[in-house]
Amino acid sequence: SLLLGTTITMSSNHWIMAWMGLEINTLAVLPLISKSHHPRAIEAATKYFLVQAAASALVLFSSMTNAWHTGQWDITQLTQPTSCLILTSAIAMKLGLVPFHFWFPEVLQGSPLTTGLLLSTIMKLPPITLLYMTSPSLNPTLLTTMAIFSTALGGWMGLNQTQIRKILAFSSISHLGWMVIIISYNPKLTLLNFYLYALMTTTVFLTMNSIKALKLSTLMTAWTKVPSLNAMLLLTLLSLAGLPPLTGFLPKWLIIQELTKQDMAPAATIISLLSLLGLFFYLRLAYCTTITLPPHTTNHMKQWHINKPTPISIAILTT
Repeated sequence: SLLLGTTITMSSNHWIMAWMGLEINTLAVLPLISKSHHPRAIEAATKYFLVQAAASALVLFSSMTNAWHTGQWDITQLTQPTSCLILTSAIAMKLGLVPFHFWFPEVLQGSPLTTGLLLSTIMKLPPITLLYMTSPSLNPTLLTTMAIFSTALGGWMGLNQTQIRKILAFSSISHLGWMVIIISYNPKLTLLNFYLYALMTTTVFLTMNSIKALKLSTLMTAWTKVPSLNAMLLLTLLSLAGLPPLTGFLPKWLIIQELTKQDMAPAATIISLLSLLGLFFYLRLAYCTTITLPPHTTNHMKQWHINKPTPISIAILTT
């Protein structure tokens, strides 16, 4: 049902079909969120349902208003200004853009890691497709403002988190800012950014799932399980941060280049500086994956715990 809803929305030209695909998607993902029957998961499913239902209603309202004024039900023929504004709000709510971002970290924290992966990647594809198709009609100033605030908030809020799923949620909000800022000027760059983001996020979520890490504290001891997987996680996190030799740098570079061509150098400067906030918490995650105990302690773990604390053990505990 999830794949069917995504396909329907992506391949539709008519607003009603797009709305139907979004609804199928929402209903299909609810059992996946609440399958653990934990109160936190039920709460996450309820929040997700309410927000997505409100966003779908806004999509329908926007398309009906446009059809009432212009007689057009075609997705690409969205010309009525009020409809454009309502649709921007609806898609921001679907994606989790500022100021409609509050639900996303909460829902991701209440979901299993595999469902979190679906919410961060596949569930973002239909709204981004609608954004792609309607981008010529939308207000570029509004989109740029929302994008800069998303990148800022995603960076700031991710700094003091210890839960890995919440860190990844704020990382997603921050990346969405990069995607939305360029949609009015070069939509293909948005898609490129989304594909690479989805690829890297999939790697991070699946790695976390295989080493069963949900908090930073559990990530610190994960290096002993699969060292090769840990090395890959380190590189993927640095790639998500957008460091130059890695893949994640490519979309950022192209987006900054395009913004400069559009005489938006101040926006490019601000969003680049704000991405440093994201770099900080990715580096913290990456650092946690590389904490290793000294060689002589791994063989004599019992003695290490019994003996009085060494400066190295104190340093590790403090960190």
